[in-house]
Order: sequence, then structure tokens, then C-alpha cells
Amino acid sequence: MGTTSLRLPRAGGLALAALAVSFSAHAFSDDDARRAIIDLRQRFDTAVMAQNRLVEENTELRRGMLDLQQQIQALKDELARSRGQQEQLERDIELQHGQQEAIQALDERVKKLEAGSPASSGAPPGASAEQPEAAGPPVDDEAKEYEDALAVFRAGDYAAAQTGFAAYVKHYPHGNNTPSALFWLGNAQYALRNYREAITNFRSLLTTAPNHPKAAESLLSIANCQIELRDTRAARATLETLIKSHPKSEAAQAGRERLGRLH
Repeated sequence: MGTTSLRLPRAGGLALAALAVSFSAHAFSDDDARRAIIDLRQRFDTAVMAQNRLVEENTELRRGMLDLQQQIQALKDELARSRGQQEQLERDIELQHGQQEAIQALDERVKKLEAGSPASSGAPPGASAEQPEAAGPPVDDEAKEYEDALAVFRAGDYAAAQTGFAAYVKHYPHGNNTPSALFWLGNAQYALRNYREAITNFRSLLTTAPNHPKAAESLLSIANCQIELRDTRAARATLETLIKSHPKSEAAQAGRERLGRLH
């Protein structure tokens, strides 16, 4: 019995010591866990803040890229407009050059046609259109109206010539010089850039007098008007008709050259 009573307090002391160590260990582990949690929270907050900064920076970067893309697109649009304006300017210069060539060639053909066929212009046989015989018979009203309009055309006043030839055609729809008046009326309108009206009058000549000496010239003039209107397909068809119908004419030769320059 005595022995037993001595062992109980020793065992109880050991249990108490173990319990104290256990409490101490638990207390130490909780503090360490709290510190770990606090540290993790700090790291998490830091990571969140870093992520937020990255998101903001990414947003700013995207915004900057979007602005840059818009600027690049604006520059591309401006460049395209500039190129379009340049191409348009080059086309206008080419058309203007072609128009000047056509008017110059027309002026040369006017002199040849009028000098070579004075009867078609109302002048007496054997006389030049520019210098009719002084001793010839008096000119009637019809011929005078035509000659007056032609003189205005030769002087380069195409607006007045247009008015004069239009008046002649209206006054004398079946006159001796009506086909020629239609031809010069169309040329005056071409010089004034009234291309559609010019085409109408050239076609009227071809309809009323298909074998007229100026028929080939009228086809070439129609093609020139169509080129000015940028109707390349119609111009090509007209030039092909000219070359086929009047292959040996000067107009056909000019038509071949013009056809070769069509794209």
C-alpha cells in the first residue's frame, strides 16, 4: 500500500507535465499559424495589388494601342485620299491633254475639210471656205446663218457657235448645211464639255446623213466624248465601228491611236 501511494503522485506529476508541454506546444502552433495567415494575407493583398496594377497597365496599353491603330487607320485613309486625288489629277491632266490634242486635230481637219469641200459649207464651187469669191452670187439667209455660225466657231467663241448652229438647225431642219451644222454644233459642245449633248448631235448627223463626208469625224468625236465621260466600253465600241466603217480615213487612223491608249 505504501508503495502504491508513493507512485500515484509521481504519475500525476508526469501527466501534469505532459499536459503543460502539450498546452505550450498548442499555444506556440497557434501563434505561428496566425503569423502564417497574416503573412499569407499580406502576400495575397500584395499579389492582388500587383494584379490590379497589371490590369490597369494592360488597360492603358490596350487603350494606347487602340489610339495608335486609329491614328494608323486615319493615316491610311488620308494616304488613300491623297492617292485618289493624285490619280484623279493625273486623269484630269491626261483628259485635258487629250482634249487639247483633239481640238487641235479638229482645227486642222476643219481647215482641210472646209478648203477641200466648199460646196458643203455653202460656198460656190471652186472657192475657198475662208475666202469666197467676191464676184459670186449673193448668199441667201440660210447660207449666211450657217456661215456666220461657222465664222464664230473658227474664232474660238464656242458658246456663241453653239447658239448659232443650234439656231440654224432649228430654223432649217432639212437645210443643205444641216448635217454640217450638226457636226460643228457637236464640236462646239465638245469644246464646252457638254459631252452628252455633243454625242446626241453627232448621232443625229449619222442618222440623217450616214454617208456624209464628216461621218467618220463624227464617230471619232463621239468616241472622244465617251472617253471624256469615262465610258471606256462605249468608246472602244465606237472606235471599232469607225475603223471598220471608214478604214482608210484620217479619223480611223486617229481612232486606232486612241484605241491603243484605252485601258
